[in-house]
Amino acid sequence: MPAPAILTLLTRPDCHLCADARAVIDVVVGDFPGVQVVERSILDDGELLERYVDEIPVVLINERVHTIWRVDPARLRTALEEATR
Repeated sequence: MPAPAILTLLTRPDCHLCADARAVIDVVVGDFPGVQVVERSILDDGELLERYVDEIPVVLINERVHTIWRVDPARLRTALEEATR
């Protein structure tokens, strides 16, 4: 049985790159039914805001930074394959 994985998308309102990242994530995660997707706004957490204010969107896989700004579908797919082994 594959290990559970959590993909977290850190966003902020009115972020066009966040919308692009969300679209890629939605497509790729569809092939990984065991992956839980969580979306968090950095505006709701002062620590996240301070850390990532200039790097949004940020994709975390199991709480580790996978990518910032642009999400490459092939790279995300490879990372999720590894995370769910």
